[in-house]
Amino acid sequence: MSVDDPGGVLRATRLGAGPHTRVFEASWPVRLGDANEHGRLRLDALARHLQDVATDDSHDSGMGEEPIIWVVRRAAVTIERWPRYLESIDYRTFCTGAGPRWAERRTSGRSGAGGHLEAAVLWAAVDATTGRPALLSERFDQVWGRGVRQVSARLLHPPPPAGAMGRPWAIRATDLDVIGHVNNAAYWQAVEDELARRLPGRIPVAAECEHRLPVDLGDQVGVVSEVKGGTLRLWLVSDGGVHASAIVSTDPPD
Repeated sequence: MSVDDPGGVLRATRLGAGPHTRVFEASWPVRLGDANEHGRLRLDALARHLQDVATDDSHDSGMGEEPIIWVVRRAAVTIERWPRYLESIDYRTFCTGAGPRWAERRTSGRSGAGGHLEAAVLWAAVDATTGRPALLSERFDQVWGRGVRQVSARLLHPPPPAGAMGRPWAIRATDLDVIGHVNNAAYWQAVEDELARRLPGRIPVAAECEHRLPVDLGDQVGVVSEVKGGTLRLWLVSDGGVHASAIVSTDPPD
């Protein structure tokens, strides 16, 4: 990923698979619950698609049997043209980088009607028993790690500015996943909601979300945001600190 946007979004540019790279492919339709009122695939629905494709790849490879839970640390997406309601998206995903306890997965998505998006997601490995960061195994290297580059897990977003607008963000039981924390796709729901409030009608073309602290049911969390031009910056905060942050670049409506 490289910074090539004046708003500061890290754009997920296309990166090809190496000659020994495992590539997994799957197709997902844009269902009724995936699209906004204009028929565009929502960011939170895209996050679920990316999560499910990654999970299916893990189980297909046999890695799903390891006592590891993968947690999103950072996710960046670039959209050339949004897939729309009832379009089927062909996803192609593979590993492009790794560190001692994390790995980067790239995913390309295309629909027959011209939809095209690129995503780069950094996943942290967590021991399913202890909940602590886990070292990547030799099996990981055999399945995904051959020839991949080293990547950093460092987070880059700045803290929220003093005086930025804020409002409460309600956490629902349905936002929790199997490890009892708010799932990464739910954070993107907050982003979509803030986009509709702060930049109504504009279309996201590049977005990135960083995850710092987990959110649990019962946490008192607020949404803080600011808008500069067509770029939205957002932070999910509590008395404990910044839980997550997002940057979204937008274009005017077609």
